[in-house]
Amino acid sequence: MKRLVWNELDEQGRLQALARPALARGEALCEGVGQIIAQVRARGDDALVDFTRAYDGCTLDRLEVAVAEFDAAEAALDPSLKAAIRDAAGRIEAFHRATAPAPVSIDTAPGVRVERVLRPIARVGLYVPAGSAPLPSTALMLAAPASIAGCRQIVMCSPARPDGRCDPAVLYVARVLGVHRVFKLGGAQAIAAMAYGTASVPRCDKVFGPGNAWVTEAKLQVSNGPDGAAIDMPAGPSEVLVVADAQAEPAFVAADLLSQAEHGPDSQVLLVSPSAGVLDAVAAEVRRQCETLPRAAIAREALAHSRLILVDSLEQALEVSNCYAPEHLILQLAAPRAWLDRVENAGSVFLGAWTPESVGDYASGSNHVLPTYGYARSYSGVSVASFLKQISVQELTCDGLREIGPCTAILAAAEQLEAHRRAVTLRLAALDERAEVPVA
Repeated sequence: MKRLVWNELDEQGRLQALARPALARGEALCEGVGQIIAQVRARGDDALVDFTRAYDGCTLDRLEVAVAEFDAAEAALDPSLKAAIRDAAGRIEAFHRATAPAPVSIDTAPGVRVERVLRPIARVGLYVPAGSAPLPSTALMLAAPASIAGCRQIVMCSPARPDGRCDPAVLYVARVLGVHRVFKLGGAQAIAAMAYGTASVPRCDKVFGPGNAWVTEAKLQVSNGPDGAAIDMPAGPSEVLVVADAQAEPAFVAADLLSQAEHGPDSQVLLVSPSAGVLDAVAAEVRRQCETLPRAAIAREALAHSRLILVDSLEQALEVSNCYAPEHLILQLAAPRAWLDRVENAGSVFLGAWTPESVGDYASGSNHVLPTYGYARSYSGVSVASFLKQISVQELTCDGLREIGPCTAILAAAEQLEAHRRAVTLRLAALDERAEVPVA
């Protein structure tokens, strides 16, 4: 990990210090993904079978997971894992129900009722990766809010293993949380299938979930097409920034940094602290702990473009964090909640020594599908709101139109939109005429 002194850097140096690894979006990748999407659109299921054979190493007779496969997956899982999945699902559902948007109805003036009504997105597609390891936690994070939102059809795609089956834990999550249909599909071809539909895979209105560079590029391409699907958010490699004071436990900080570094070689971890001693101690602890990690080689690649940044104060540390806008922000501070109000840009925040980032990935109840690559400046993590449409409604009485009609007409005239103005003034004139008619 490279060590830097923030106040010794000029503006360009600071930008470089917080630069992420370049996203792999070269011409070859864009063209390759475009060709996969075109093949899926043209050849449908036949293309999906061919791509699955080429990339996942298995030939599928059926793309959709059958009931018997769900039963076999549930029977094969260790009871303790099934209990952990149900336990985590309960907390995720509890948090997401509590934070779900609610309908609103308010009178903004006498006789003027304005409302917000909620409607679930009809059909959503959830992508659950299974690259170097299956991710049942992502299935939990996507399926729980989709189910709470009440989406009419929840479709899930996850890559098949060489034996032609999906990961049993992913299938168990899908069953527990009421996913309607699951397909043994991965990569850009899965995104294309959900975005455009095939004979087997239903066309989805919005596609969710993380993935590798091919999946990310496919999501971007289908979201840019006029007949494609919306997506949850732009995404990049996983990342964490830790702000630590002199009281921070170096072993804890190192473990949190490594928990993100082991995700992939393009992940990034940053430690920002006013304590040179903590930076040194954490660096040593990272080296020590990394030696015993099964994914040590991956972690070392990520650590090669990670940073240790020495700042003058915790105030400056939070400024650096807000500039970076991390996916995960850990405040390893003696009084972490006292600094929470200073956090402006972050996907998810973890307060104090006893809150490892791992609990947010799995079991605290928050969502781990979060904006990366600096998108935390303008995007939020996945929630029930991500699966809902919020529709505004207004209803005026005669008195309500008399109340706000003149204001509306003046503003329409200021914008030189005469038809807009007349739509109001014609009605006001009609109300005036009615008022002049004597009562018999």
